[in-house]
Amino acid sequence: MSQRRNRRRCEGTAMGAIVLDLRPGLGIGPFSLGMPICEAFAQIEQQPNIYDVVHVKYLDEDPLKLDIVISFPDHGFHLRFDPWSQRLRLVEIFDIKRLQMCYATSLIGGPSTLATFVAVYALFGPTFPGTYDKDRGVYTLFYPGLSFAFPIPTQYADCCHDGEAELPLEFPDGTTPVTCRVSIYDKSMDKKVGVGSFMDKASAPPLPVGSLYMEEVHVKLGEEIWFTVGGQHIPFGASPQDVWTELGRPCGIHQKQVDQMVIHSASDPRPRTTLCGDYFYNFFTRGLDILFDGQTHKIKKFVLHTNYPGHADFNSYIKCNFEILGDCGRAAIQTQGSTSNPFGSTFVYGYQNVAFEVMKNGYIATVTLFQS
Repeated sequence: MSQRRNRRRCEGTAMGAIVLDLRPGLGIGPFSLGMPICEAFAQIEQQPNIYDVVHVKYLDEDPLKLDIVISFPDHGFHLRFDPWSQRLRLVEIFDIKRLQMCYATSLIGGPSTLATFVAVYALFGPTFPGTYDKDRGVYTLFYPGLSFAFPIPTQYADCCHDGEAELPLEFPDGTTPVTCRVSIYDKSMDKKVGVGSFMDKASAPPLPVGSLYMEEVHVKLGEEIWFTVGGQHIPFGASPQDVWTELGRPCGIHQKQVDQMVIHSASDPRPRTTLCGDYFYNFFTRGLDILFDGQTHKIKKFVLHTNYPGHADFNSYIKCNFEILGDCGRAAIQTQGSTSNPFGSTFVYGYQNVAFEVMKNGYIATVTLFQS
């Protein structure tokens, strides 16, 4: 089956080569291994004149199958994010002539400083012999959290057998290969990462102890949500003061304009106009919205966000890592959701105490919790 990847394109005005700090095993420039994708976008948005052309690539039909990739074609590198955790696992410089890197006090790469094997070896120092992929014709040199791939002409393939190549690598005619790809990856796992199958070995570094990122949120249908790391329990009917006490200041507060699930409030005796007085607390860093009743000021709904690419809210929220406990029965409602989404309309499937907004690829975009 063919794989189709959608792209978003953002353009600014600046062009030209840039210089980024190379941090082996840690990242490049402002992009650090393990950072959530939302933080990477924040860095991009802060410097639109530098990151002026940006492509976001993912597999639309199955967004968990392949990496989410943020690519900078004008600067010759891209960032690979694990599709499930949405954390940066690998940095790849695929066009070394478009990006100049600074390591210690030296520059390498870019249009003026060739990243030759000899130059790399002189800058980063001695290391063990690398590996030669005869099918790709590529020799890869490894350092902790860093690798350099060099294309080898077929006539010099015999010079590059594993364990036999003399370092730094020079050909009989006196020339030395030039880097075609640089990989930056977490060094704590002691894995060798490079081109081809070696690329899949890269993983995001472990989260710090006590990190709230990807904290499991357990849902008890019709009752409460529970944050498993912090230990907070937020039940239906809780007040804004309760929420502030448990979760702190919300990232945003806004009035609810339209109640798409009004059918669940059909028995409410109040006039329809008063329902628009409801308001949300937005916790973007937790992938969570909390809806309060405008008159009683009690929680009436929770909205959990998956942050999958291909949804209109992508990158508005950090992914909520939730687990639903309990049986929600058979679907009672099936209706069309948002039709203004540039990636296609969604569908809402309503059950007892819960409704799922589903994208056209079958993945859940949001989960709305309520009391029937």
